Amino acid sequence: MAGEKAHEIGLAGRYATAVFELAEAANAVDAVAADFTAIGKAIQTSPDFARLVRSPAYSKETQARAIKPILDKMGVNPLTAKFVHLVTSKRRLFALEGIIAVYNRKVAKLKGEVEAEITSARALSAAETAELSRVLKAQLGREPRLSTRVDPKLLGGLVVKLGSRMIDTSIRTKLNGIRAAMRG
Repeated sequence: MAGEKAHEIGLAGRYATAVFELAEAANAVDAVAADFTAIGKAIQTSPDFARLVRSPAYSKETQARAIKPILDKMGVNPLTAKFVHLVTSKRRLFALEGIIAVYNRKVAKLKGEVEAEITSARALSAAETAELSRVLKAQLGREPRLSTRVDPKLLGGLVVKLGSRMIDTSIRTKLNGIRAAMRG
């Protein structure tokens, strides 16, 4: 939790707070959140886009020229587009993923939700995601806001991160435990 708090008062936190306050004033919190979700997925699924966002090798002009048509094609809210262009012009595009994470935590807090990061060995189906959401809601007493990612190294099972709590049911962790027990 301390790491999350430090992250929220750092660079990503300042930018996320600014865009969150602007979105609240413009009644666009959900629109910006949806845009950020789409941008985050694009970063995860497109190595070229991830390189553009993360690499300091590109000039701000190159990043700005490349990101404009991407945002236009995504049809993002004007506030989101303006914000991403600002971040790009300030040479802070590398912080976009952190900004999105902090923004999502702020939205979850506003709505009384809890942020849950799910890592699985394969993509979860809609039915599996819905069931996981239902189970987490029953356990937590609050609506979970799920973000999912795939890590084939897990072999099977899930890793669920809720703030600073982590529930690891992955086969990789179980095998490592068995391996350690056999050595000891």
